[in-house]
Amino acid sequence: MARAQKASMRDSFYEFRTVTIPADVRRSDARQLLTAEAEYGRWELARTVLYEGGARKVVLRRRAMRVASTLGAIG
Repeated sequence: MARAQKASMRDSFYEFRTVTIPADVRRSDARQLLTAEAEYGRWELARTVLYEGGARKVVLRRRAMRVASTLGAIG
């Protein structure tokens, strides 16, 4: 049980994005898309599902940025 709680706490510091890639998209094009997301959006691969028809569902994650509000300081 403690492991499950630690895993859920660890995941709470990430934001997730799901990308669905149709079956007619070439593998090299999908790789290029995911590489661009990783490089410019700082996303990393969390999970990949390959469906029977050839479509792919890719879950990307990146660290959520914790920003303190400065609106209270404006006066």
